This record gives sequence, C-alpha cells and structure tokens, in this order.
Amino acid sequence: MRDPLAEPSDLIRSVSRALRVLESVGRAPKGLTVKQIARRCELTVATTYHLVRTLAYEGYVIRREDGTYIVGLEIADRYRELVSAFRGPPAVGESLRRAVLDTGYSHFLGRFIGGQIAITAATEGPRSPYLEDLVPGFDEGAHATALGKALLATLTTEQRLRYLRENGMRPFTTGTLTTIEAFEADLAAGERRGMQLELGQYRPGVACAAVLVNADKDVERRVALACALPASEMMTSARVVRAKLLATARSIADCLVHDT
Repeated sequence: MRDPLAEPSDLIRSVSRALRVLESVGRAPKGLTVKQIARRCELTVATTYHLVRTLAYEGYVIRREDGTYIVGLEIADRYRELVSAFRGPPAVGESLRRAVLDTGYSHFLGRFIGGQIAITAATEGPRSPYLEDLVPGFDEGAHATALGKALLATLTTEQRLRYLRENGMRPFTTGTLTTIEAFEADLAAGERRGMQLELGQYRPGVACAAVLVNADKDVERRVALACALPASEMMTSARVVRAKLLATARSIADCLVHDT
C-alpha cells in the first residue's frame, strides 16, 4: 500500500503508471486485456495501450494470441539478480548448501530491507516440509517465524512494538501469537534459550529455529539464519539444531566480514 503523504514532489507519473500496469498483470496469471488493465489501474485505454506496448517492447509483458498480456521473461531475470544481490558473496551460498547437506533441513537468511523483515536467501533440504511462501523477497509474518523473531529481538521495545503495530499480527495458524504480551514473553524465552523458535505458528506441523548471524549497529546490516523442520523432530533435536545453526552462523559471519 503506497502512502500518498510520502509521494515525492518529483514523481515521474508515467513510470509510476507503468509499474502499476506491471503489478496488475503480475497478479493475473490468466492474463488481462488492455481494457481490463485500464480498469484495474484507473487509467484511460489510450494511456494503458501506450504503457503496455512499451512494457512489451522491453520484455516485461508478453502479448498472447488471444490479446491478453502476461508477465514477460525479463521479470525472471530481474528476480535472479535480486536473489543474487540479497544472498551476498558466493561463500554465503556455499555455507547454506553445506548446512543443508549436513542436516537435510531447509535453511534461510533474512534481514531488514527498507524497514521490513525479508528472506534474502533460501536453500531447500529434503528433510524439511515444503514451504512455498518462504522464498527470497518474502516479507510477511515476521511475528510467526523464528527468522522474524531473531531480527525483531534486536530492536528496542519501542521499535518492535511499532513494527508489530504497523504490520499487524495475522493468525497464520491457531498457534500464532497475536498479542504483544505473548510475543514479548516468547522472545524473552528465545533469548534465554539462545535460539528463537516457533512450533506450528506459521504452518501446522512445521517448526523453525533461528539465530542471529551478526549484531551490526546498522539495523539493515543485521542478518539472521533459520532452518525449518518437522515439529516432531524439533521436540527431540533442539540442542543439536541450535549447535549446528550457531556453527553455520559463524561461517556466514566470516564470509560477510571478508566481503566488506
């Protein structure tokens, strides 16, 4: 949701409109006609036609034989570039792959980006349940994931409350913590444990554990590492999971230091 009060005085409206068109097309996997795009973006058909033709020329949308438009392959190229930039140096990816080979669990990195907590790298493991949402760029549900908790725990109480109020505490499952009081108590338990946990708070039957990779003074340089596994395995393997996460976190921290 864009904040109209934050609109820059030098906003280039044609660029803004083109991005709205692209977003609308991206939300419609079956494709949209120019008239449908115009209605959704509240633009004239003539303006929409010019924007769509430009986006098609640049490869960001594709016109199909039935006259509808879908997203183009250039989007995939930009996504790959985003994933590469988020992950950091190649050595970080190697550390994640080693952790997956060692444990069989999917591993994730996350950090603050533009004030939001987002997943910046993900490497899937065969022993973890498949979580289709947890891909680079995912920035929802920080209160329900161990990765989000590990990063929120680095904020001051005031900063954390502001984050939770602005983003809400959506109940993903019946186990999701939806009150500030319960969430603060959970974070405190994680701090004492030396590892943030969630058991079935984001997806039923799935657990996630996370530790901090670095505690940089700059909020947006703080990185957290997490792994996902069946909740039943977390109940019996928490100490082993923590030890392996901490070892991988140290490896990634070294990679990040040498990259600066």
